[in-house]
Amino acid sequence: MTQHLLQGRQEKEILWFQRRDVLKAAAAWVALGGLPVAMAQQRSNIVQLAGDAMINGVPLSPQQSIQTGDAIQTGPGTNLIFVIGNASFQVRQNSRLSVERGATLNAVSLLRLLTGAVASVWGKGVDRSIVLPTLTAGIRGTGVYAEIFADRGDRNYFCNCYGTVDMGAGNEKRVSQADYHQAFWADANPNQDGKFLTPAGALNHSDEELEFLAGLVEQRTSWQLAGRKGSRDGGGSMTY
Repeated sequence: MTQHLLQGRQEKEILWFQRRDVLKAAAAWVALGGLPVAMAQQRSNIVQLAGDAMINGVPLSPQQSIQTGDAIQTGPGTNLIFVIGNASFQVRQNSRLSVERGATLNAVSLLRLLTGAVASVWGKGVDRSIVLPTLTAGIRGTGVYAEIFADRGDRNYFCNCYGTVDMGAGNEKRVSQADYHQAFWADANPNQDGKFLTPAGALNHSDEELEFLAGLVEQRTSWQLAGRKGSRDGGGSMTY
């Protein structure tokens, strides 16, 4: 288990992937053929729902499917894991987000996070973005973690766990290329150096969470492929 730095989160929120019911649900999801078979059999694309969540303003049940165009809200203590297309998502408690439609019903073009936090793994594709109040991230094939801190309304957090991300905050643009967790604070107003994007450490998420999500869409993280890891200082590089 990798060490992880928590800020405003509890340890049990980060260790959701160790729960027996989550492991059983993930094993069943993979054994039953993942999303293509779930769609063919008209089964739910929710891998696991623990706690209470709303979809488009009504209670969400594990038997339902989440589609592009839906608005999602999770309650206290809730953990929600689902798959759309070649992307997988883990939504933390007290979060609000929407997933907008891309070229097809089962392709997410935009994930808009309004409150809370979400980890996600995306297969290769184009014209897909994650939007936070202070940051826009154009993503390709990558794994990312995004969080809006309730006590920091003008500052959001974003980690490019691996892959390439085109980032924008205020009038600042940056391309993030990471093998192992390159993280940033995105501010609504520039700091004294005129920067909207400033370096951050790897907060409130673990390697194992990203590995779990990658497995749901038949992928492996960059560090799994390389067989090595780096420092979780948010710099983005592996140890060579």
